[in-house]
Order: sequence, then structure tokens, then C-alpha cells
Amino acid sequence: MAESNNCHECLYLTKYNIMGIYKCIVCGWVYNPEEGDESGGIPPGTAFEDLPSDWVCPVCGATSDEFQEID
Repeated sequence: MAESNNCHECLYLTKYNIMGIYKCIVCGWVYNPEEGDESGGIPPGTAFEDLPSDWVCPVCGATSDEFQEID
């Protein structure tokens, strides 16, 4: 049986698997791309780097430059 070679699926899975988790250095809230930010209108699967420039922490209002990637 031949393996599936769906390039669009591969690209999605690669991007999804390398998306980092970020923590607000002001209040400690964690942005997990698997969950998104429902209150901010950010759907699950959105990488931190792809957040809109005007997105802010839903807890304290910190801007995205006040987040750091965590392991």
C-alpha cells in the first residue's frame, strides 16, 4: 500500500507541530496555539507569530511583545 503524499496536509501538520507556547510576563497567562484565544476571536491552530498586531493578553491587556516562548 502506497503512503499518502498530500502536501497541504504535511505543511499544516509541520506548522502545527512546531508552534510554540507563549507566556505573558506580566500576569502569567499562557497562549497555547492548540486552544487559541476564544475571547479575542483567535481560533485554535493559530500560531503566536500569526496573531493580529493589535491582539492583547485577555487577562491583563499586555501586548504580544510582553510574551516569551516557554518549553
